[in-house]
Amino acid sequence: MVVKIAVIALYAAMIIVIGVIGLKKTRSFSDFFLGGGNVGPWMTAFSYGTAYFSAVLFIGFAGKIGWGFGFSGMWIALFNGLIGVLGVWWIMGWKIKQMSVQYKVATMSEFLEKRYNSPFLKLLAALSIFVFLIPYSTAVFMGLSYLFTSNFGIEYWHALAFMGMFTGIYLVLGGYKSMAMIDVIFGVIMVVGVVVLFFATTAKGGGMAAISSKLTAINPKLTEAVGPPGLWPLFALIFLTSVAPFAMPQLVQKFYAIKDKRSVRIGMVASTFFALLIGGVAYYIGSTTRIFMSPEGTPAAFDGAKPLFDRLMPELLTNVIPESLSVLILLLILSASMSTLAALVLISSSSFAKDFYNGFINKTLEDKKLTQLMRATSGFFILLSVLLAYMNVNTIVTILGVSWGAIGSVFLGPFVWGLFGSEKIANKYGAISSAFLGLGACLILAATGMSSPEAGTIGMMVSLAVNPLVSLAVPVKK
Repeated sequence: MVVKIAVIALYAAMIIVIGVIGLKKTRSFSDFFLGGGNVGPWMTAFSYGTAYFSAVLFIGFAGKIGWGFGFSGMWIALFNGLIGVLGVWWIMGWKIKQMSVQYKVATMSEFLEKRYNSPFLKLLAALSIFVFLIPYSTAVFMGLSYLFTSNFGIEYWHALAFMGMFTGIYLVLGGYKSMAMIDVIFGVIMVVGVVVLFFATTAKGGGMAAISSKLTAINPKLTEAVGPPGLWPLFALIFLTSVAPFAMPQLVQKFYAIKDKRSVRIGMVASTFFALLIGGVAYYIGSTTRIFMSPEGTPAAFDGAKPLFDRLMPELLTNVIPESLSVLILLLILSASMSTLAALVLISSSSFAKDFYNGFINKTLEDKKLTQLMRATSGFFILLSVLLAYMNVNTIVTILGVSWGAIGSVFLGPFVWGLFGSEKIANKYGAISSAFLGLGACLILAATGMSSPEAGTIGMMVSLAVNPLVSLAVPVKK
């Protein structure tokens, strides 16, 4: 316990030092939000990867999906890497950077306004980002707090308060400058951590063959290509987590900040390898919860005989991983989550400060005051997320499904068609219709009882289909 506390203290000190360094290098809104638009390939690759994967993956998704789907959950990791990372970088990376320069924009909301000549679309985008990224940030705080509760025996709200304060200090200081520098360190910790996690868990289970045999004995479908819940639920999880990144503001922002086309090529390879490794190990470890977790052996992870999905992985990591390695695994998940939180907070605060306040309330706000407003809004967003996490309203997977599904439904049709489509097949009527109908489909289906990943998948499909259909049917008058 003393070693863990000492390592976490050193880790915290390192992050605060880098935050102070970032503060000294931050002289403008562009520095705070985009690192000056001159960030190299390795920083961008690690920043993208660590923003994609967080405690939501290791705690919420790996536990619930691993328990339910078994080995077939690793299809999600494969498609996340090939579509959500490789596909996004290859198809959209440089195009997004060119767009940001061509339209002279710093946010997705600004791009939608200029591309479609629609201030209303900018307002809709800004409000959607702020509202629907809060649940995502909440889910990350929940995952981290469960992990700290299992490792240190502290109360849930104590862990929440610590993580909220810690995140606020390091991010509010330096913004993207701090984030880009530290994401490389976070990424290295994550790579080393998942390799150790893979071998430690496999050894504990008697080898991969023994783990496979034990899962087959529990339920033969846990080792088949499609796990017990079936093909459609698996497809929905794959689609939601692999296609949404094409229009997730916190991931798209990485390309606004990247340096040049060469950086895109290098970053694409690095981030794809990173995603396949991190995601593959996470879902593999999640499948072993069926073997290591039980109401008798790990009662904290169960409510009677019913598994508490958000508690499975924290308890597994506490009880299965050797004490000598547990601090590294703690750093692994902490690193993943800190970067994701930083990305979410930056994007959400910019949606209010840059897109809403500076875009509609005070269009002459000077750069220095805009940066100060970004810092203040970042702190408020963190506070709001922590308060919602304290309420502990639902499972992490459900919360993330609503967040990603809603954001993807609002932005996928307008953003993807806006980048690649002509005015004829992507105009403001099509964009606004696709955002509203996609979001409406997602929220209505979720409200009627459909699982959030399934509702989000359908909403995103609606968003993609509606923009060209409405644009062709209702052309913009010249």
